[in-house]
Amino acid sequence: MNIDFTKGNGLVPVVIQNNTTMQVLMLGYMNEEAFQKTQEEGKVTFYSRTKKRLWTKGEESGNFLWVEGIQVDCDNDTLLIKVSPAGPTCHKGTTSCFAEETSKGFLYSLESIISDRIDNDVETSYTNKLYKRGINKVAQKVGEEAVEVVIEAKDNNDELFKNEAADLLYHYLILLKAKGINLTDIEDTLQSRVK
Repeated sequence: MNIDFTKGNGLVPVVIQNNTTMQVLMLGYMNEEAFQKTQEEGKVTFYSRTKKRLWTKGEESGNFLWVEGIQVDCDNDTLLIKVSPAGPTCHKGTTSCFAEETSKGFLYSLESIISDRIDNDVETSYTNKLYKRGINKVAQKVGEEAVEVVIEAKDNNDELFKNEAADLLYHYLILLKAKGINLTDIEDTLQSRVK
């Protein structure tokens, strides 16, 4: 890996990204020594511009950033490091220094909303009411929605098809919750098939 440390007076910017969620967690800087230490130890070490020394992320909190992969950009002057974080990345206790708790998009937000309504027993929630009826009723509803998707797929009304597909996906998320499984578990299964 040929990294050009000369452009930034010995430092290169380093974008830190969660290897599983692809969420950007933070930006830091490395000099050659920090880069070598990161490679040797498998956890991210930066050069702190304020402390004027090497700084291993998590050295005080224990929230290390374990390296999963390192890429250099097309100009050889910026790094992208994919990591498995051992806790919150930001010193403020959030997942990301960019104030986003998740970058995985709407489906993950919806999964969180579904969990919240069930975990907090929101009595007026359709989601919670269905969940309380038990796994058999939830699974049955997923089956019904799947049949409706198949029926609409054979017709030419894209709006009806999209609505039925959305219903299926929504009820599938409730079923995952009922099984104690989340979307990340399903992603991991799919990713294991591609390797």
